Amino acid sequence: MSSINAKIVRTISARVISEAKDKTARVVVERKVPHSTLGKTIIKSSKYLIHDESNSCKLNDEVIIQSCTPKSKNKTWELVMITKGSEEEN
Repeated sequence: MSSINAKIVRTISARVISEAKDKTARVVVERKVPHSTLGKTIIKSSKYLIHDESNSCKLNDEVIIQSCTPKSKNKTWELVMITKGSEEEN
């Protein structure tokens, strides 16, 4: 009997909220869920540190991230691609 060890890779979209560290960015993932009693839609958010090898993330960029093997104590996500760049103001 053969066992298949399939690696499960999760991908999610997020928004960059900080890019102050080298090869690291902080992103926020927001999701809308109904309140358990009232039924009103509320926004839940989670913040993650991601690995950005080329330092290409800028503030307020929309990015797609995927789970990976741990790069450090808190970094278990890595950048896949930037979907929408931030608009630079003059």
